[in-house]
Amino acid sequence: MKESYRMEELKIELQNRIAIYGLISRLMLVEVDEKFLDTIEKDEALLTLFPNYKEWDKRNELPRKELVDEYYNVDFANLFLMHLVPYESFYTRDDQMIESGTANPVLDLYNELDFRVELEKARVVSPDHIGVELEFMYVLSVAALKAFNEDNKDDLCELYQVQRAFLKEHLLEWAPLFLINAKRESRTPLYHDGTELTLEFILSDFEYLTQKLSDYCGLSLK
Repeated sequence: MKESYRMEELKIELQNRIAIYGLISRLMLVEVDEKFLDTIEKDEALLTLFPNYKEWDKRNELPRKELVDEYYNVDFANLFLMHLVPYESFYTRDDQMIESGTANPVLDLYNELDFRVELEKARVVSPDHIGVELEFMYVLSVAALKAFNEDNKDDLCELYQVQRAFLKEHLLEWAPLFLINAKRESRTPLYHDGTELTLEFILSDFEYLTQKLSDYCGLSLK
């Protein structure tokens, strides 16, 4: 019974990681729409992750379309298209240039794991955009749940390793600085809360993966 409970708990954790990575990758990748807002507002658990947004008076005072067009999308443009640079290579290259070609270091990993980035569709200029990197973590989380459902512990542990390494070597190398700046520059509670949630989650998820690799997979990590 105890072992069964632990496995059910692990499954819920995997499902929650999929939900959060799906949410924050979508928030960081393109402007919000009414469908996305409904996803947050109709799920109390998700809404509690956006406390300032939840209590924002304008959310109940103004039509949804006006909020999207005149507040949320303006804030998105300010944070992701105009004033800040949401690309890993900008933060990690000495010349602060965005590496949009095949020399981008994340591309090898994407290709190795058959993750394809449609830059034009995603409206990004490089595969190391924060939204794309978070979407990569989402795809890996979906694969981890599939491995769990198939009772494939080896694949699950391998996916944990890939995710932890990607956080350590990529997202955590630069995203915290971008997210701190984005939170400071945000003009709406949606993006204030969203950037804070993203920062807190990727930091806690790194610790979670480290623990799972140790406790569940029996691996010692430095």
